[in-house]
Amino acid sequence: MTQDIYAGLTQLGHRVEAPATPDAALLERVGNPAIGKNYVVRFTCPEFTSLCPLTGQPDFAHILIDIVPRDWIVESKSLKLFLGAYRNHGAFHEACTMEIADRLVALLDPLWLRIGAYWYPRGGIPIDVFWQSGTPPEGAWIPPQDVPGYRGRG
Repeated sequence: MTQDIYAGLTQLGHRVEAPATPDAALLERVGNPAIGKNYVVRFTCPEFTSLCPLTGQPDFAHILIDIVPRDWIVESKSLKLFLGAYRNHGAFHEACTMEIADRLVALLDPLWLRIGAYWYPRGGIPIDVFWQSGTPPEGAWIPPQDVPGYRGRG
């Protein structure tokens, strides 16, 4: 019966072209295998790339996404393709970070979601963007993100 929860997936196990834009990316979900348990799923994207919407120059970030699922978990290949679609997408750091959070919340309706986007300097100033959907559920172990602030040559 385990295979039934994967029946609707269209990207996993298949060659898939990279989406041209985040809006074109198909995020897919799978049923939570442990409903009723408050556990954290962490996704780490240490090489996130997007473009400055004004100059077209590349921006880089280390992004961590922590999710306490309700009924759904995100299928990781679809998340990887979605995040990769930002490579040619022009948006400010805050917009990219919140677009990612909004898409995941809309898809999953999680009990809790936190995103930490640790952006590398643009114009000599690193910009970090943080958001969470509320108070973490009781009993969930929420590990620290432990991404150090940018120190340059420090």
